[in-house]
Amino acid sequence: MTLARFALPVLLAGLLACAATLAQEPPRIEELSFLDRQFMTQQRQNLEDLARRHFGQGFSGEREQDLTLLQRLLDDGVVGSQDTAQLQAMGLVMGDLLADELDMHWVVYEDNLGRSRALRYRDSDNYLFPMTMVSRRREAGNTLPVTEIYQKAYDIIDPLREELPFR
Repeated sequence: MTLARFALPVLLAGLLACAATLAQEPPRIEELSFLDRQFMTQQRQNLEDLARRHFGQGFSGEREQDLTLLQRLLDDGVVGSQDTAQLQAMGLVMGDLLADELDMHWVVYEDNLGRSRALRYRDSDNYLFPMTMVSRRREAGNTLPVTEIYQKAYDIIDPLREELPFR
């Protein structure tokens, strides 16, 4: 009986220590796999087709035009709050704009919570997760405009950038 009383707290303490160690493991960062790139290309194309079908225009890589088109997809109900795949594709398009403007690149970020596609600033430990920036908000009923989501993400990375003489 006393052995069981002693063993249970020791076992629980050991499990908690293991859980804390696992929670502190650094993330694993990898380049996008062929399947990641293929999936992302398909998501971009699906959203492009949707925009062209409903509005007669696609994405151009121009920030203002593309953010306006993303917002229009939401405002006109073309992409609903439960359409996770399309909402994440919108995050991908927004991420492409951020990557171009902030010298970031897509990577796979894997930690104890799972595997995600993320934007990495150069070779630093600074990441953005645009794939879910729109979807998580919309699914929770948050209707923050796409331009504000973009600006918040931009403002996280911009202070890290080196000041260029002609910027």
